[in-house]
Amino acid sequence: MSDDLAALLRRRRMVRDFDADAPVADEQLQQVLDAALATPSAGHAQVVSLVVLRGEQVEGFWRATSDPDADSAWLRGMRRAPVLVTVWTSEQGYAERYAEADKRRAAGEGFAAPWWWVDAGMSVLAMLLTVTETGLAACFFGVPADRQAALATALGVPDGWSSAGVVALGHRAPGERAAGSGRRRPRRPRELRVHDGRWGAPAS
Repeated sequence: MSDDLAALLRRRRMVRDFDADAPVADEQLQQVLDAALATPSAGHAQVVSLVVLRGEQVEGFWRATSDPDADSAWLRGMRRAPVLVTVWTSEQGYAERYAEADKRRAAGEGFAAPWWWVDAGMSVLAMLLTVTETGLAACFFGVPADRQAALATALGVPDGWSSAGVVALGHRAPGERAAGSGRRRPRRPRELRVHDGRWGAPAS
């Protein structure tokens, strides 16, 4: 691994408080979106799609996904993010791709894994790393299950698509400090997560 990539992975973290007065440059946003579209896709299905929200559209997102009187430090900080990239995926899209002649045998009786979610995760990680590289800040978060239908309706998302989460983009607020589970929960030891040849065998 190159020193640059190792440093990028170490620097990447979720930011939950944004500077409302610091806009995201169009060039920076396009770099982030291009990265999301450049990731691997099972069967080259390229189904994962993005709805980008700015300005009043961001306010519409929060109206659709939270109560009007809801208030918390997390919500206040996140509402200041000037850009939201909502991520959508479709199981049906992958079913249609794997019904094509060149993939019919690979699909067999079903999918070995839910590739529509796997591919969405790859796109999200690519965005988060690009955000770090460009000097922006970001936080990936999920839409509450009972609010996803309302959000899909508000954004005109067709039936059959599922929310895979949202990437909030912006610049970290002055004085913003790391928060979240990463501060309270240390990384698990490598030997508990990497196994050599057989589960439980320590990796060298």
